[in-house]
Amino acid sequence: MRAPRFRTRLAAAAATVLLAPLALATPPAAAEEAPVQATAASGLTAAYTESARWNTGYTGEITVHNTSDSPVGDWTVEFALPDGSSIHHLWNATLAGTPEGYTITPPHWGADIPAGGSYSFGFNGLHSGGATEPVDCLVNGSSCAGGGEGPSHDSLSVAYYTQWSAKERDYHVRDLVDSGSAEKLTHIQYAFGNVSADGECFMSNEPGQGDALADYGHTVPAAESVDGVADDPHQDLRGNFNQLRELKEMYPELVVSVSLGGWNWSEHFSDAALTAESRERMVSSCIDLYLRGDLPEIDGAGGEGAAYGVFDGIDLDWEWPGSGGNPHNTVRPEDKENYTALVQEFRDQMDELGEETDRHYELTAFMPAGGWRLDAGYDLDRLMPNFDFVTVQGYDYHGTWEGTTNHQSNLVVDARDPEPVISTELILQAYLDRGVDPGKLVLGVPFYGQGWTGVEPGPEGDGLFQAATGPAQGTYAAGTEDWKVLKEKAASGGFELLRNDEAGTAWIYDGETLWNYDDEVSMTQKTDWAQAQGLGGVMIWSIDGDDAEGSLMAAIDTALSD
Repeated sequence: MRAPRFRTRLAAAAATVLLAPLALATPPAAAEEAPVQATAASGLTAAYTESARWNTGYTGEITVHNTSDSPVGDWTVEFALPDGSSIHHLWNATLAGTPEGYTITPPHWGADIPAGGSYSFGFNGLHSGGATEPVDCLVNGSSCAGGGEGPSHDSLSVAYYTQWSAKERDYHVRDLVDSGSAEKLTHIQYAFGNVSADGECFMSNEPGQGDALADYGHTVPAAESVDGVADDPHQDLRGNFNQLRELKEMYPELVVSVSLGGWNWSEHFSDAALTAESRERMVSSCIDLYLRGDLPEIDGAGGEGAAYGVFDGIDLDWEWPGSGGNPHNTVRPEDKENYTALVQEFRDQMDELGEETDRHYELTAFMPAGGWRLDAGYDLDRLMPNFDFVTVQGYDYHGTWEGTTNHQSNLVVDARDPEPVISTELILQAYLDRGVDPGKLVLGVPFYGQGWTGVEPGPEGDGLFQAATGPAQGTYAAGTEDWKVLKEKAASGGFELLRNDEAGTAWIYDGETLWNYDDEVSMTQKTDWAQAQGLGGVMIWSIDGDDAEGSLMAAIDTALSD
């Protein structure tokens, strides 16, 4: 394995004070800019930009922004630099300390920063080929990468954010901040990365194969940006990836992983896992692409190391080894053994990279809602030691692929269910019976509902367990609808809200159409149940189904904190 290639980050803010850096002895390379910016508790932010790099030298600039409504009378910036980097000349401020701990104070004319204003200072330094971005940065005693401390509980709160959330559903990474959900999350799983017919992770703009522009090519405008600053169309990381980077700067404890596969992109997993050579090739390609951040150049974005630091791990969502899934999938009897070997290869190569970068990369997986799928594809005794945790599908138990209405995410079997074969309780027991530590299981919950139309009331008058003529009309797809839309339907007066408190689920029915889903009440009940079972936490599919206030996420967070 070659050493990781570090890439400084792109500018998120422009200096408002013009600086005159010293003449450079050697012409600089093209500017590489790297912001470290987030709102600190004091109302100040500190943004770093590497504006030039050459041989063993570089030019950097830090801009202190006052984002508050009041002027600031003085400021101090403190930080350390990565090994091999140092400052040897600074202007427009006073420098004290060493690379292990610098303190920057302003001249008398730069101490006052008006509300909405900023002040910049610059410096020349030395580097050894690696990163120059400040670490452990404080401005007036508050973290430059502040903005939130994360959840107050010890449980895992994991949300899937999809590649298409912003483009197709108008739910941007910034909405995680504006809704208050970001501070309640421990993990974000970015869905999805694709695996090619050659068995490698890859990027594509071909319909059905990928959307690299959404990933890192789209120029995000200021109104949709986490830090309120528009992407520069010339920077080498834009789109969702850059927004996730900005989110991590605001919430430093947040762990972001890329999720590989999913229902539509598990087609080639069996081939990729088939031999030792194919497994090594797949894993190496995924690490290069996502953890090393070596992105193919598309529309002026990408390049070696462009996405380094965005992802902290890899989530495997092969649906499903040994038992099918999408009809296009290749399925083999030996998938179970090969999946075990593939996971081991991921763990080994990720640990190698971790030794080089002095950090741990998380390896997680999405697991099925059914014992028969477990037996067909998962050697849990050998798999689980290699995973940090796994998320378990706790939804889609029933849906519009069936002609009868039912619960899609019931905690226990409903006594009225004519086919009482599936529930979250039964699914969890299947894992426990196979020796899995409940603390490594994270329960998946849906932020959407399943809906049918042409539904007669039935003997109970509530439409449940009754024949339907087809799927209900949804905003994006027939038979499914986001919770935020179902919430409005429930409040409209046209539907009756019903629930089974024992089963932990709710549904609305208007005499013709029935939607089964989870609201704040049932979501709280599910989270409480997961806590009582000693599970590791709760996973959300997918966070863009929540409302603008983050109501479902808030219900989960409150329950996890109790």
